[in-house]
Amino acid sequence: MSSRIIQFGTSRFLQAHAAFFVHEARQSGQDVGPITVVQVSGASSRSGRVEAFNNAEGYPVAIRGMSEGQPVEQSVQVTSVERGLSANENWEELSKLFAEDAEFIISNTGDTGYQTQPEEDGFGVNGQIPRSFPAKLAALLVKRWQASARPLVILPCELVTGNGHVLKHAVIDSARLNAAPAEFYTWLDDSVAFAETLVDRIVSEPIEPIGAVAEPYALWAIKRAPGVRPPCTHANIVLTDDLEPYERLKLHILNLGHTFLAEIWQRENRPAEETVRAILADKDIRARLDWLYQSEVLPGFAANGMGDVAQSYVATTIDRFRNPFLDHRIADISQHHREKVGRRIHAFLEWAGRAGSPSSAPVLREIAARYPLVEAAP
Repeated sequence: MSSRIIQFGTSRFLQAHAAFFVHEARQSGQDVGPITVVQVSGASSRSGRVEAFNNAEGYPVAIRGMSEGQPVEQSVQVTSVERGLSANENWEELSKLFAEDAEFIISNTGDTGYQTQPEEDGFGVNGQIPRSFPAKLAALLVKRWQASARPLVILPCELVTGNGHVLKHAVIDSARLNAAPAEFYTWLDDSVAFAETLVDRIVSEPIEPIGAVAEPYALWAIKRAPGVRPPCTHANIVLTDDLEPYERLKLHILNLGHTFLAEIWQRENRPAEETVRAILADKDIRARLDWLYQSEVLPGFAANGMGDVAQSYVATTIDRFRNPFLDHRIADISQHHREKVGRRIHAFLEWAGRAGSPSSAPVLREIAARYPLVEAAP
């Protein structure tokens, strides 16, 4: 039986994360893959990238950074990707592959990837191709149900809490928009496993036309559930009964630290091209970040019973921030800053406060006050 993986999204992150893991698994002798990479949108700017995935020689991933106190610098030629397709230009070929060969679906479609476009998401009439990713996925799932009704594992990698649950509901909404029959939803519940996952790796630079520069640290945490299984066995893939500890560590230590540095960078008129490594070379800013972690963040984790693991994760995070090989621009991190303050700082203060954290967290509260949460309209 084929173990083909269809990957929706051409991002450098997936090139250096899921596809990289599958490559290493194949090199170790595991029967996994190959991968077909699919461009979800019709962006002509990425057509060259799609075509480049058809190169049998693969693409380079440069791993650069520190691991257990030692420098790591290596280049890996990733060969797990067999081909690249455009969903809009190669819809019939993609539909056949999805219906007959796929065993795993991986996606990383960006912050707005689960948004639907009801007025443009019709399918099944005159060969129309729906616009949004959830509707494309719904249309392909209907084709698979009609063709074979074989089981399928879907592993979304978007940074959305409960990503599998959210994606499944967006798919159901799209299927209902297109009047899919009741039997389809029964099959979807019984045979299609939408996993909830968390991904963590800093992929700082692209290599053109495809390839990436990434740090050694990597995590792909997948929540156990009926039908859910990883595409391969790998040291950086973790099956867990509870994703929340991994989510909290990443969101409220790594991501919160990034947002704290972005706030300093914006408010204190730092150099436009400054990187995380460069800003932490400033001893004053490094001391401010250390103080923030020790005095405001770690007490919140301790109150939630995660003091020791959080202390270790802070040390790892500082090493990742100071990676001498990665140029992680703060200008990139600062995009959508207000929303990030909400997810990373407001949410931490609420979580830590609910557990009775002894820290009043004055610095974090001052930042949060500058970006008050906007209440949804009733």
